[in-house]
Amino acid sequence: MTMAVARGGGRSSTASYYPQVIVLIVLFCVGVIPPFVFLAYSSLHELDPSGAFGAFTLGHFAAIFASRSFSSVIVNSAVYSLGSALLALVIGAAQAWLAERTDAALRQVLYVSSIVSLGIPYVLYIVAWILFLGKAGPVNAALQHMFGGTEPYISVYSLGGMIFVEGLLWSPLAFLLLSPVFRNSDASFEEAASICGAGLLSTLRYVTLGMARPALLALGLLVFIKASESFEVPALVGLPGSTRVLTSTIYQRLTLDMPPDVGSASAFGVLLLVVMAILLQIYGRVVAQTHRYQTVTGKGFRPRVIRLGRWRYAAGALIITIPFIVVVIPLATILWAALLPYYQAFSIKAVPLLGFGNFVQVLNSPSFRGAIVNSLVLGAAVATLVTVLSAVAGWCVARRVAGARLLDGLAALPLVFPAIVLGLAFLEIFVHAGSRLYGSLLSLVVVSMVAYMPYGLRYAQLGVIQIHPELEEAAAIAGARQARTFIRVVLPLLIPALISCWLFVFLLAVRAVSLMLLLAGPDSQVVAVTLFDFWNNGQVGELAALGCVWTAIMTVFCIAFLVVARRYQLPIG
Repeated sequence: MTMAVARGGGRSSTASYYPQVIVLIVLFCVGVIPPFVFLAYSSLHELDPSGAFGAFTLGHFAAIFASRSFSSVIVNSAVYSLGSALLALVIGAAQAWLAERTDAALRQVLYVSSIVSLGIPYVLYIVAWILFLGKAGPVNAALQHMFGGTEPYISVYSLGGMIFVEGLLWSPLAFLLLSPVFRNSDASFEEAASICGAGLLSTLRYVTLGMARPALLALGLLVFIKASESFEVPALVGLPGSTRVLTSTIYQRLTLDMPPDVGSASAFGVLLLVVMAILLQIYGRVVAQTHRYQTVTGKGFRPRVIRLGRWRYAAGALIITIPFIVVVIPLATILWAALLPYYQAFSIKAVPLLGFGNFVQVLNSPSFRGAIVNSLVLGAAVATLVTVLSAVAGWCVARRVAGARLLDGLAALPLVFPAIVLGLAFLEIFVHAGSRLYGSLLSLVVVSMVAYMPYGLRYAQLGVIQIHPELEEAAAIAGARQARTFIRVVLPLLIPALISCWLFVFLLAVRAVSLMLLLAGPDSQVVAVTLFDFWNNGQVGELAALGCVWTAIMTVFCIAFLVVARRYQLPIG
């Protein structure tokens, strides 16, 4: 079969499918179809005390819709997701505009802080804000000193606290994704507005942000989706304050209710799947319209830096303030907690208590070292397997071989699964299948591969698109077989995209909590789950010390990922 036939894409007979396409379709079906089946089946059947399936029933869904708390869960989920998206969008857009379109001082600080933030585990970041804004934190201590009283003035365990932490959590990624948008915005439109008498703020509002509107809308919707499926903030901040959303309700039904209500949790999971599918469909349509706002052409394009004049140093102060709030405060809080034998608010009196006892305990403990090793093995294994499969699948999809559309659709299916729901689905699969995989590190590798395959495929596909098919056709004319052409021609040119893919999937795999929480066993503990357990057990010092060590390790990988992504103009998220 020639390369010309490979790019035809018009064949539908399985006889015309490449063997590698058939193998990939089978693998993807095995990975993504069973979670849908088991989740739906569990939501529509009764379960006896032994966990075996019983009679068909719609009772799980009926009980959910009849519950008085269901409407509040839906409202909380919507408000939480919308508030988080707006906060992340405002902070990210402000940073991107200052860094890319102005001559504000200290702009590089924004890039450095964003790199560091990507290396902070979600649990660690959330715990830092809980400590800083909590009852014994420095904020409430300062307010009590100023205004008197013994009760805390700020409660982080609230819907507002959830929005604040989640919005800050996503703001660095919002900045990194919006930076290219503002960097590539054509300055001629802004100059035309200035000639017509528009001031800086009017030009920013109606022209600069107007041209960036599709990107802002798409990013806002993306953060909304991520917040809707997020688990860490709802579990650590929301549940203690009795503020429940869909993901924390699923976790509560599985782990906090006695006995665990697997049927109800599965029904909530199905509802969340429907919500995710609708949101992803809307997101796809928004992204499809971004071509209408293209301003970068081969003729006359030139970016322009806005001279802020006397406002330059005020903007520099804002540039310092945002990373200080988003990154420095959480890291300083965690470091302070790591150096104390027991946590207490910032004070001069506590300075003599500072020491490295928690670090010594973490580094000398076999269980802590095991969690670090398991995380590194998990991340490396998942990233390697996903990258290898993505390289082949990405070529098939980009070259539109027979079956490419089915392959692309199957690979994208895990996107509709929130992590906690995918973990629940595989938990049911492993338990009811009697598999020995449950609780093993291999089970975490399998689930993570399914979850992160869409991201790997995206990187590989974009990398293949940048390689002109004429190179492969020339190799075919010279007599090279398809496999040899792929290995000798395509793969070397694809290496930068695959390196970026490997690093990105690695970072996703080692930071995940909700995906691993229901599946990790005693011998397969990873850092993210260990941090979560430490917080629930009140081991703040050990949590902070382990978090500091892990953040230092992850920052190295984050720097490598961003260097490769920016060098070869690959997507960051």
